[in-house]
Amino acid sequence: MQRSHRGAVITVLVLAFITGILVFAYQTRDKNGSNAPITAVGSTALQPLVEAAGEDFQKSHPGISVTVQGGGSGTGLSQISQGAVSLGNSDLYAEEKKGIKSQDLVDHRVAVVGIMPIVNKQVGVNNLTLSQLTDIFTGKVTNWKQVGGADQKIVLVNRAAGSGTRAAFEKWAMGGATSKEAQEQDSSGMVKSIVQNTPGAISYVAFAYQSNDVATLNVNGVAPTNENVENGSYPIWSYEHIYTKGQATGDTKKFLAYMNSTSFQKKYVEKLGYISVHKMQIDRDRNGLITRK
Repeated sequence: MQRSHRGAVITVLVLAFITGILVFAYQTRDKNGSNAPITAVGSTALQPLVEAAGEDFQKSHPGISVTVQGGGSGTGLSQISQGAVSLGNSDLYAEEKKGIKSQDLVDHRVAVVGIMPIVNKQVGVNNLTLSQLTDIFTGKVTNWKQVGGADQKIVLVNRAAGSGTRAAFEKWAMGGATSKEAQEQDSSGMVKSIVQNTPGAISYVAFAYQSNDVATLNVNGVAPTNENVENGSYPIWSYEHIYTKGQATGDTKKFLAYMNSTSFQKKYVEKLGYISVHKMQIDRDRNGLITRK
């Protein structure tokens, strides 16, 4: 009995010691992100870039985990506003999203994303004006022959209402008009798949999703290329924002600094279909005012 009692006491002391260590570690950890997982949620247009950054960052920073999820810009802004995640990824400014306390958030521009109209390969057009795009997505034009294409009904495929890609498209391609009711998809990958397999379909995706499975359209006679976004001749693009609640600190600050570093921008940004913020020859505020750098 004495030996059993002595063993029980030792077990209790060991457990108490371990508990004390865990409590101390919790209480003394960096409250602003150090030693805690970095969680990023939001824009699916930005998701591939943040995932690449997370994988690379973890290699050079053992012990730090970076978890990235999509869900759309609205979800990212909502989650970061609530303090539920480390980073909120968005294709639009926080001020443009209703219900978000933008004054509590800090904007970090990590890249630029070009957005291009895509169509099923059988529609028979390769260029649309901004006016034609607006007429198509608002339902004024309903057949491809009205814009020089095949005699085929136009099928609209939209991103979901909370999508930053959709908000950016409606703002910069449609002059702020709202797309008519149509089928909606939560991810750019699904949008591309539906356009590929649906006769007469049209939608829009980030340059990063460009492929030979669908036809991409010029806009106002200008090709959707990085160079044309950089020099300001292609109009449909937006900054890729990562928001933090307050100033970034700890490991989160290190991660954002890494994403904005010249080495990361050169290694990954263009490779994954984005445009480096360092290459932009223009700046555009959320009201559309353009200034030359």
